Amino acid sequence: MPYFPLILFAGLYLFATLAWSLPLLVGAAYLVTSLTCFVAYALDKSAARAKAWRTPEATLLVLGLVGGWPGALLAQQWLRHKTAKTSFQWKFHLTVALNIGLFFWLSRQFGLSRI
Repeated sequence: MPYFPLILFAGLYLFATLAWSLPLLVGAAYLVTSLTCFVAYALDKSAARAKAWRTPEATLLVLGLVGGWPGALLAQQWLRHKTAKTSFQWKFHLTVALNIGLFFWLSRQFGLSRI
């Protein structure tokens, strides 16, 4: 069930949008950071195959933490990149949980309640 966090986030995003009038800019920011993160994973996968300079794991994790994790998750699954490295995966899942928690908290704190 590798796509569960995406499904969970989609539901949470929909709820936050309906309940707290979440601005479209938030969704746009997630989209841009996700695309950026996907490209970073693709470049790193290409560099790994070519035995060239790699993107540091910390960079990939920070990109995911700031909102690019949906793109990172898709890149991991579609490109089969970083999926077998357990030490990276637990850090990645931690950043996903932190981002979702922060998203929910910020949405609740700064959103305009409709409920």
